[in-house]
Amino acid sequence: MTDVLTQSYTHGTSDVPLIGETIGEHFDAVAARWADRDALLVRHQDISWTWGELKARVDDFAAGLIALGLQPGSRIGIWSLNNAEWVITQFATAKAGLVLVNINPAYRLAELEYALNKVECEALITAARFKTSDYVGMIRELAPEIDGAEPGKLSSAKLPYLKTVIQIGADDTAGVHHFENVLAMGAAKGHDAVTALAPTLQFDDPINIQFTSGTTGSPKGATLTHHNILNNGYFIGEAMALTEADRICIPVPLYHCFGMVLGNLACMTHGAAMVFPSYTFEPLATLECAAAERCTGLYGVPTMFIAQLEHSQFADFDLSSLRTGIMAGSPCPVEVMKQVIDKMHMDQVTIAYGMTETSPVSTQTSVDDPLDRRGGTVGRIHPHLEVKIVDEAGRIVAPGETGELCTRGYSVMRGYWNDDDKTAESIDAAGWMHTGDLATIDAEGYFNIVGRIKDMVIRGGENLYPREIEEFLYRHPKVSDVQIFGVPDEKYGEELCAWIKLAEGEAATEDEIRDFCEGHITHHKIPRYIRFVDGFPMTVTGKVQKFEMRSAMVVELGLDEAKTA
Repeated sequence: MTDVLTQSYTHGTSDVPLIGETIGEHFDAVAARWADRDALLVRHQDISWTWGELKARVDDFAAGLIALGLQPGSRIGIWSLNNAEWVITQFATAKAGLVLVNINPAYRLAELEYALNKVECEALITAARFKTSDYVGMIRELAPEIDGAEPGKLSSAKLPYLKTVIQIGADDTAGVHHFENVLAMGAAKGHDAVTALAPTLQFDDPINIQFTSGTTGSPKGATLTHHNILNNGYFIGEAMALTEADRICIPVPLYHCFGMVLGNLACMTHGAAMVFPSYTFEPLATLECAAAERCTGLYGVPTMFIAQLEHSQFADFDLSSLRTGIMAGSPCPVEVMKQVIDKMHMDQVTIAYGMTETSPVSTQTSVDDPLDRRGGTVGRIHPHLEVKIVDEAGRIVAPGETGELCTRGYSVMRGYWNDDDKTAESIDAAGWMHTGDLATIDAEGYFNIVGRIKDMVIRGGENLYPREIEEFLYRHPKVSDVQIFGVPDEKYGEELCAWIKLAEGEAATEDEIRDFCEGHITHHKIPRYIRFVDGFPMTVTGKVQKFEMRSAMVVELGLDEAKTA
């Protein structure tokens, strides 16, 4: 892409065609080609499997799911932290024609109930517990009928679609199937049903639903196909120059596109090893894993890299095997990028940009981009995709001018599950996905993300949507009105702040508000800063001015706007 741009539109040309296969078909070909090479290493479970060994387990589990009566197109949720079972499930559901619904392991009761019912999940694979999260306990609280139900025959008032719960781990729990038992069931049945199903599946079939919140209400289920995420994973790997010799350390969550697409599918399409250091991100465990397993790549949001660089034992680890990786999820501070290259030996680290609705990556730096481009931009357009930057009237702007970034091509989602209106708001009649992000493109085709049209807050790589949190806080009997916005934070990039107007005659404390949130919404959605106010700054037309609230808090708290790339 050497042509100088005369307008803010570009498309990714490539001599490499799109993959016209399902994930299952491609997985089988990879497993046959590299059967004896390392595929999956999970240090916290002491697991090391080759592609051939992983395929056997994937086929067993796919056969087991079919034996349970799940039909192609059925939705099956997974509510778990990173483990081998998650990886098996990802590929097995694809081979069984099931739609895998990613559920954030930090979800609590209200969020879980909403997610399962929104997409009518018939089955749920769940961890038993992790630290303070009792997943099985929460399911039993929502569906107490499970205690007296035969496994696979749940009938719940609150979860009317859910019939089957599959528990990871060997704990004795009433009303559930155990993951290992489903594997054994599939092994006993054989793989004939899986083989017979393969030619009936099409690469445009929905295969994955990921929840992404809007600024105007409850989370929406972005529906992605085999074609969406398989090809995106492949071209992500191409930008990193991955081969079967690579070993990628993946401390980012699997429930998110970062783990399951940039991680698993980028590795799978290139025969590279997927390496998981821990259930959830731990800086020391990640450093230990990258060194001990001689990883060649490492993923993370900027705060993860900062935590490793600042760890007291950082100098104890030999990271000389690292060469590449991906930093994404939130703007990358320039100084952090320099340290990752200099101290972690990741001279070919790449920056990626995208959104769940676009599978997710639209732009990425490549390993041979100049250092200033890899540290100061989000790269250029991916192959087979188009991007334009438009003004408020929808007209393409000149290079260097700011506007909304729009994406079109194979990566754009099928839509939001059972929500045509919201889909139409995001994808226009010409097929462009409107991201809501403000961006610029220079004459050579490199992009920068400069802001957000919507008031989304990015905290440590997690997208937080104020409206969703506001809606929850409106349930508090003392709250009359509430506004949520982001304020700068040195560690996380942004932190949440709530301005709350109490009902007349009421009094409340910050701790009371936080206690109301605990156990019902994810911990990172609970505002760090809470202020009780008599009103909000408004325009003459009555529109709340959140930028004025943010400015006031910056002054009050003595915060500095973080310098980011």
